Amino acid sequence: MFAGISYASRATEGKPAKNILYRWSTVGPSLFQYALIGLIVYGIAGLGNRRELFALRRPTSWALAAAIAVGIAIGMIVLTATLGPLLNPGREQGYTPPGWEPSHAAPYIVNGLVVAVVAPIVEELTFRGLGFSVLRPFGAWTAIILVGILFGVAHGLVEALPFLAAFGAGLAYLRYRVESVYPGMIVHGLFNAVSLTIAVAH
Repeated sequence: MFAGISYASRATEGKPAKNILYRWSTVGPSLFQYALIGLIVYGIAGLGNRRELFALRRPTSWALAAAIAVGIAIGMIVLTATLGPLLNPGREQGYTPPGWEPSHAAPYIVNGLVVAVVAPIVEELTFRGLGFSVLRPFGAWTAIILVGILFGVAHGLVEALPFLAAFGAGLAYLRYRVESVYPGMIVHGLFNAVSLTIAVAH
């Protein structure tokens, strides 16, 4: 449903304005969207054991989680270096401004917190939490791959799909190996935070 809305919006309205994260008016709708998704996912998970379905437990090994996180980072760097010049996913998404504007620092930071904190929590619970648990009976690798693809498709992007799917699959593998959704939230949040910082660092 959300993927359909995203693709339809892109087709009819095009890319979002490049200064969208510099606007206070972006904060409310973003929070509402993630709250709605969170409530839907929370309600669906209520049909079973929420703590188990969401993998809300300590990871079996923080050291292993850190090692996998480094692997995900390296993999994304290699993928970006290889496919980035051809697909340019950042340009397609269009959220990041062309440069830093100090006068709009406050709304950018608040929107950044939504992107780097709220979004990773909701998306990890949705995809690597409930999504992985639902697909796990079909096999671990089937769940990892499908969760990655669904994560990519849900963002409503075409050129960025390979990057998002790979990142989503990497996070699903992390969740599988350490049996917890928490490390994925941290990695996802750091990834978004670094991306937002790099976007305005030039």
